[in-house]
Amino acid sequence: MLTVSGLSKRYVDVIALDGASFQAAPGRIVGFLGPNGAGKTTAMRCIFGLVRPDAGEIHWQGEPVDTASRLRFGYMPEERGLYPKMKIDDQLRYLGRLSGMSKADAAAAADDWLARLGLSERARSTLEQLSHGNRQRVQLAAALVHRPVLAVLDEPFAGLDPLGTDALARELRALAAQGTCIVFSSHQLDLVQGVCEDVVIIDRGRVVVTGTLDELRSRSAVRRLAVDVDGQPWTPAIPGAREVTSGELGTDHHLLLPADASVEEILSQAQHAGRISSFSFEPPSLSDIFREAVAR
Repeated sequence: MLTVSGLSKRYVDVIALDGASFQAAPGRIVGFLGPNGAGKTTAMRCIFGLVRPDAGEIHWQGEPVDTASRLRFGYMPEERGLYPKMKIDDQLRYLGRLSGMSKADAAAAADDWLARLGLSERARSTLEQLSHGNRQRVQLAAALVHRPVLAVLDEPFAGLDPLGTDALARELRALAAQGTCIVFSSHQLDLVQGVCEDVVIIDRGRVVVTGTLDELRSRSAVRRLAVDVDGQPWTPAIPGAREVTSGELGTDHHLLLPADASVEEILSQAQHAGRISSFSFEPPSLSDIFREAVAR
């Protein structure tokens, strides 16, 4: 269990962390979310000793995190940092050795990760010879080559195409199934919803929401409504309804309603307005929960 307790960090007039606390359990995938500048990267760096917090504690399995325990962790930083002119299989083997693996184990693990991420044919390429997406895959392999008990990944999906995204999501689920504790950040909330089991939302240095995704969706005070009447988005006359536009192109139109809104009344209004072409009333998405959390 990773336990982060009361982390605080100030940079002159900027408060990066303000008593942030959360937990991440082995075998679970945690989506660590927040707006830009919320404190996500600072918290991740504190876990690895790259930033010294002004206050707070970090424990792994009940013990303070030290250099020995960090060797068993894997980190994919937001600012990628591999050697551009070094062959990628040599890099992975080297990093495995730095984490305490034998020469043979490091070589086998490097080959394994290159195969799992579809890079075996590029093993003797240098990093600078690869596409952006493949560099992302190598960076992920570098974080995981030594079979870490905890993997902390800062924006691991950035720059990946849909096939790369699907492949990475499969690998994260497989790692979690083997008992690895995974904490990752991403601004692609629809993608996070399909991968993570637990959610931590941080805003202005404070954790404002934490819990399993299912719990957060079910206990939310709002519900998500999307209705098309005669092929067009339609809004019922319901007190407290709020329109939301989302999606990369702003084409996803839906409403957030109080959880106790009457579905029968909404259906009746829609039927009187025209022909209902689609209707959904369900718990809010992770994107909706995120907006509600940071709006407060």
